[in-house]
Amino acid sequence: MSDCATQKKIRFETPASIALEAAFDGGRLTSDGGLTWLAEVDRELRVCEALAEHVPEWRTRRGRHSVLSLLKQRVFQIACGYEDQNDSDFLRSDPLLKVACGVLPDSGEDLASQPTICRMENAVDARACYRIAEALAEVYIAQRGKDGVPGKILLDFDATDDPTHGDQEESYYHGYFGEHIYHPLLVFDGDTGQLITALLRAGNTHASRSTVALLKRIIGLLRSVWPGVGVELRADTGFAVPSVYDYCEAEGISYTIALITDPRLEEMAAALLEEAKGRYEERGRKVRLLSQGHYQAGSWQIERRVVYKAEVMEEGTNTRFVVTNKPDEPDDLYDRYTDRGETENRIKDLKVALKADRLSSHRFVANQFRLLLHAAAAYWLMDTLRRKLVVAGIERMQVDTLRLRLVKIGGRVRELLTKVRVHLASGHPGQHLWHALSRAFEGVHE
Repeated sequence: MSDCATQKKIRFETPASIALEAAFDGGRLTSDGGLTWLAEVDRELRVCEALAEHVPEWRTRRGRHSVLSLLKQRVFQIACGYEDQNDSDFLRSDPLLKVACGVLPDSGEDLASQPTICRMENAVDARACYRIAEALAEVYIAQRGKDGVPGKILLDFDATDDPTHGDQEESYYHGYFGEHIYHPLLVFDGDTGQLITALLRAGNTHASRSTVALLKRIIGLLRSVWPGVGVELRADTGFAVPSVYDYCEAEGISYTIALITDPRLEEMAAALLEEAKGRYEERGRKVRLLSQGHYQAGSWQIERRVVYKAEVMEEGTNTRFVVTNKPDEPDDLYDRYTDRGETENRIKDLKVALKADRLSSHRFVANQFRLLLHAAAAYWLMDTLRRKLVVAGIERMQVDTLRLRLVKIGGRVRELLTKVRVHLASGHPGQHLWHALSRAFEGVHE
């Protein structure tokens, strides 16, 4: 955009006694004053550094921007809410983004443009994506073990849809979602909410595809670091397949997985449902009862324990079934299973706040890399800040709310002789978050 277009003045009538005039001519200003906290948490986690080690150098001669600088620029932009590569053409001169990427705001050269970011994303191959996913899992191990060796790790597996557009590699129509999609597989720590890995899959992939292979990698990593750690798997009906049960039982992994209701399961729960109906008629309010039994589907080689719920409420009746190898009492086990609903909120953070479904490259592998940038790197930065604030006594927020209150602060950036000074908006309501984080990070002083 030309300077003339940039400095064009826009006039507004106001209730005040004089008109208001606006133009993009403020100079070294940033609209993301809280970006410095993203850089601070990345310095602690070293997540961008871990990823950059596995991004291949595609340039035949040394580029003006290092791979680490390019990766930081892309990840920080995503975390700030700028998911499009094209945003780089404007943000490359943002003074605070330059500082976060290791460049002085005034005297340093501008960051990379969109074509360079695009070439980086397309330089990554399948092997590099595999190594990057391993590096992110190692970041999880390091952070999970900060408070000591965990006694048990709860793995929440979940699949989600990512609508595709045009002739993208591995894009297929999926009957359940009713559109052409990719079908990513996500794995979270069910207790901490930390993202362990994200795997992009073709659109026609069954929800359980690659689950056992991914489990093997994760279990191998966990037990190599913590040999005695217990592992539990929690998942919905898409993962209710014999190969998952068999692997978990062979490896000593506890599991609780929802089952698709069928006539035999309904028959198992019929007596409990009748009892729940009777109590509802007596009390006139919602009744939930739980029990257990043994069940063997046609594809199973053995019977397995099934815990089931019979619920009667004003809206009608509801029965649910989970298969498990855990010995817990039905009420405790089912309550523990329903806690996985929090995973839906984590996926919402990924897809709504961090735009992890913005996988618009033609190449499938480039989209896998982009998923890792969105879902893993940017999520790790924002989620770590959120958890630090929770420890400091701040109520847990959605990622988009956190970004609005912490990151989206207008400020003027000045490059001085011995330091860079950021003058932030005096009336911003997120100041208490800054003070809480300054106490949470060592070496950061008010």
